[in-house]
Amino acid sequence: MSVQQLSVFVENKQGGLAEVTRALAQEKINILALSIADTTDYGVLRMIVDRPEEAAEILKAVNAAVALTDVLAVKMPNHPGGLDGAVQALSKENIGIEYMYAFVCPLPGEACMVFRVEDREKAGKVLEDAGYLQLVTSDLYER
Repeated sequence: MSVQQLSVFVENKQGGLAEVTRALAQEKINILALSIADTTDYGVLRMIVDRPEEAAEILKAVNAAVALTDVLAVKMPNHPGGLDGAVQALSKENIGIEYMYAFVCPLPGEACMVFRVEDREKAGKVLEDAGYLQLVTSDLYER
């Protein structure tokens, strides 16, 4: 199980991010989660959107460098230690986390995390065995 993430390379210049958000807004693409990591020359905007394949095409049409990546999205309890349990379960099985970020969960009282891991299928099984629920596209996009 996985969720598709858009990775967009955004030039570090005035209005660079605005070009991306405007293109998505004009086509009524909803951004559900995002993370930005930057370097001197560019940033990597990672997003979960409601229509990822369509969003990728829209951004390519405005000359943005875009990639779609399957990531692991997981629901967890929203209380102290909720994330630690997931991270410890992955660590115990020697599964490295490349990056992760949280987002507003459409499920009341829950937290949601996106994990980019070395082995998504193994990580999903480890987290499910530890009591964490993997999310699929319909859990996030359909309301």
